[in-house]
Amino acid sequence: MKRTMKVLILAAGYGTRLYPYTKNFPKPLLKINKKPVIQYLMDKLENIEGISKIIVVTNARFFKHFKNWQKRLNSRNNISVINDSTHSPEDKLGAIGDMELVFDKEGFDGDFLVLGGDNYFFEPLDDFVSQARGKTPDITIGVCDIKNKREARNYGVVGLDRSNKVIGFHEKPAHPESSLIAMCLYYFPKKAVGLIKKYLSDPKNPKDAVGSYIDWLSKNKTVYGFIFNDVWFDIGNVHTYNRIKKLTKGHKQ
Repeated sequence: MKRTMKVLILAAGYGTRLYPYTKNFPKPLLKINKKPVIQYLMDKLENIEGISKIIVVTNARFFKHFKNWQKRLNSRNNISVINDSTHSPEDKLGAIGDMELVFDKEGFDGDFLVLGGDNYFFEPLDDFVSQARGKTPDITIGVCDIKNKREARNYGVVGLDRSNKVIGFHEKPAHPESSLIAMCLYYFPKKAVGLIKKYLSDPKNPKDAVGSYIDWLSKNKTVYGFIFNDVWFDIGNVHTYNRIKKLTKGHKQ
């Protein structure tokens, strides 16, 4: 019997580094090859068995945009859009805060696949989910080999042992030991979902730094990395967004 899971897509950021594109429009709905970024994730999820629900969490400013997008969707999956009730970058919950909000609402009694709504990558998710389910009750995260240590300085760099167990995490290191960087892609088995409460019980732990949460998890629980080798981008700024559009012009996923 297939393990069932819920999917959480994080889409509550305000995209301040992408102004003016995101001044009044959500980053995950920006288009690449005439299709919203988030739609590429939705298409990959169509092929995954055992999804009971897909939850997109956004904010009050962009909630209507996502509801309009939802109306146009043609998907076999049950999809819900949640408003985290924040209105500006100053009062945002942060990625970890939004995860806690959804976990509280949906319950801690099942597996969760969590994706960043602004991630763009070519490879399918099937093998990642299959391996993650096989590693249960341990946690699995997506890791991309960008094959450039210099560029890796802009991301969270992951250290893996020979079994792909996470043995280190460094946020934007000056001298990366590898070109393996953490994607915003996580599989939390049922027993791991509630750990977010323990993490947030320490006020010193940041709510808007998923990298800090993964670092904390790897020091307290077993976390494995699944390596992606093809194109991956975190659409964080105007330069990256324009670069992706240029590199992928005419490419079909």
